[in-house]
Amino acid sequence: MTLDDYRNERLRKLDQIRKLGINPYPAKSHRNTKISTILNHFSEKDGQEVCVAGRIVALRSFGKIAFVKIRDYTGEIQIFMQKSEPEDSSLFDIKRLKLLDTGDFVEARGTVGKTSTGEISVLANGIRLLTKSLRPLPGYDGLSNKEERYRRRYVDMNVNPEVRERLVRRSKFWQATRDFMNNHGFIEINTPVLEHTTGGADANPFVTHMDALDEDYFLRISQELPLKRLLGGGFEKVYDIGPRFRNEGVDDEHLPEHIAFESYAAYEDYEDGMALYEEMIKYVARETWGTLKFHVGDFDIDLNCEWPRIKYSDLLKEKFDIDVFTLDREKAINILKSHDVQIDPSVANGRLIDNLWKLIRKTSAGPYWLIEEPLSLSPLAKVSDSNPLVTQRFHPIIAGTEMGNGYSELNDPLDQLERFKEQQAMRDAGDDEAQMLDLDFVEMLEYGMPPACGWGNSERNFWLLEGVSGREAVPFPIIKKRGDS
Repeated sequence: MTLDDYRNERLRKLDQIRKLGINPYPAKSHRNTKISTILNHFSEKDGQEVCVAGRIVALRSFGKIAFVKIRDYTGEIQIFMQKSEPEDSSLFDIKRLKLLDTGDFVEARGTVGKTSTGEISVLANGIRLLTKSLRPLPGYDGLSNKEERYRRRYVDMNVNPEVRERLVRRSKFWQATRDFMNNHGFIEINTPVLEHTTGGADANPFVTHMDALDEDYFLRISQELPLKRLLGGGFEKVYDIGPRFRNEGVDDEHLPEHIAFESYAAYEDYEDGMALYEEMIKYVARETWGTLKFHVGDFDIDLNCEWPRIKYSDLLKEKFDIDVFTLDREKAINILKSHDVQIDPSVANGRLIDNLWKLIRKTSAGPYWLIEEPLSLSPLAKVSDSNPLVTQRFHPIIAGTEMGNGYSELNDPLDQLERFKEQQAMRDAGDDEAQMLDLDFVEMLEYGMPPACGWGNSERNFWLLEGVSGREAVPFPIIKKRGDS
């Protein structure tokens, strides 16, 4: 049978149900007990009357008896039915079971007990229909194509329960982040998604139009600049967890829309930040997965140590014999080409250095802190007190990726203005990911912002430690539109 055949058959049943005077989509359910409560506390529930509800996953009828297995969010249980005449005419007894199908949502009121085979069951005279499904769910082996799984994620979650369990861990990941920050005196404040000028990261933004003001706006690429404005407004510890948008490619580590976290603490610097966020990453890992040991790709990772600190310039010198402060452009370009990295020979030095670093990062197990990033790569970070060519910036490197980004925040308005101008010049020259000149932010700095440490990480951290791609780890991943079928 084709899908259309199955659907037409269910439509026929739906029509028959309505002719019986039964509402196939009632608003009210009378469920009073979750399935897991019965399964986990059978000795207490044995002999008690309960009302359970869920989706039919199996249905068998043998003359005077029938077995209907249903599933709710917490588990599966069998409804055992014997031939009888239920008092409620809206119930489906054994004779009417042929009008029900797997995938239908039902509820059953009955007594908790066990069948002759010892299976925990609800003994009921009939079943009440809550939702008639018109399309059958595929079997456990019938939804293996990734595109189809992503396109109909609600089906995927039913067929592959581990997808739903992963989303539960994703929720725990962000709840643990909130708990940690709240317990350390931070206040969560949501910042705008629509911005006249967007910044705080190197990324190409999405553009939208607001009809009410007849103006174009950018979807934020970072929460950074609004949160730092809060520091200028008198807050001392703030953070935001929410979506950000970057108009870039889709791969295992990047999604154009994803959840991100940023935080800022006044009167702290990057040394304070490394101590705090190392503790946070460990706390979130324990709360989410119950361990600090992970196998990610080719890496075996143990977060339960004191993470070393390694200078950016030392790594490039050791790996490629490249001096990031007096860059040999020709040498850098040749190294990138030898590693099959496509690069425009006219790009700025910062882009060349960054691409060299990414080659090193991919082979780094970690954990370690990457520190002292060159000034050209850090337009919002303070210069190091000991070396004016590098900044007080820090990244945790774990399993070949940067699991965050933090620095002592730049609060010198004149210095910030010059760096913004440099970034804007790069943007005007064709670098769509360079940051925009934000004069309003500079104006805020002229009123005064206290010294502070900032930090940000995205849900890429969750994807990494969960061991899946970004699209596997979000509920409804981006996928190219097609016509409905």
